Amino acid sequence: MGQPRSIIAGLVASILLSSLVLVDAVDAAAARKIARPRPKPSSAAKCEMPKFRIVVDVGHTPDSYGALSARNDPEFGFNFRLARLITAKLKSEGFAATRLLVTDGKARPSLFKRVGAANEGRADLFLSVHHDSVPDKLLETWEFDGAKSYFSDRFSGHSLFVSRQNPHFATSLMLARMIGWQLKQQGLHYASQYTLPVMGRYRRQLLDKDVGVYRYDGLVVLSRTRSAAVLLEAGSIINRDEEMEMNSPERHEAVAGAVAAAMREFCEKR
Repeated sequence: MGQPRSIIAGLVASILLSSLVLVDAVDAAAARKIARPRPKPSSAAKCEMPKFRIVVDVGHTPDSYGALSARNDPEFGFNFRLARLITAKLKSEGFAATRLLVTDGKARPSLFKRVGAANEGRADLFLSVHHDSVPDKLLETWEFDGAKSYFSDRFSGHSLFVSRQNPHFATSLMLARMIGWQLKQQGLHYASQYTLPVMGRYRRQLLDKDVGVYRYDGLVVLSRTRSAAVLLEAGSIINRDEEMEMNSPERHEAVAGAVAAAMREFCEKR
């Protein structure tokens, strides 16, 4: 979603590529491979914290940067900063095998790169980190820093997505609910607009009305991974107030802490 800007795309690529934390050599090589189908998925892995392989995926790439915020900042930068903090938080909590996954390239090919990296690296869990926008038809215009910009203050909040096509759907749903509950405990609310007709093709089935877990069957990073998989939209960057919150250390800590707490709970129940 959002309005692309070719100049901004080039600028963000040059700025962010210099600071990317790349996956290790094994994952980097695997990121070039297309996900292969698996006839019989293995049973869900037990959770031994030091050995549990969590892949924290930075949504989008510098070339295909996702949405633009209300102040014209690309989504990729928001995703990268939060995913890096989540990775560090999980490692500090004892999930030593956690890895940050950064991919390059255009939109659809990059989806298969990240799925390939997770599958070849035998991930036990795949968490994709994103930030939300709205359909173009809901955008309004304003001026920011002398430039025409787009915003929508109508909706805000985080959301979580899982796919019934994932071989570990029940586990994915359980973990998504745990993350949603922990976010709720932090005083955060979920984005309720995905059930509304105004969302058009982005409309989704709400699986958990208490914590905001939605069904998104066809999403490649959820349906093609062999491990449990959850996509987190951490908040709306097209909402002018929430964009500022999403840039704050306090919000970063709240979201990263919620994910880490959910993972601890997940392991305790395995």
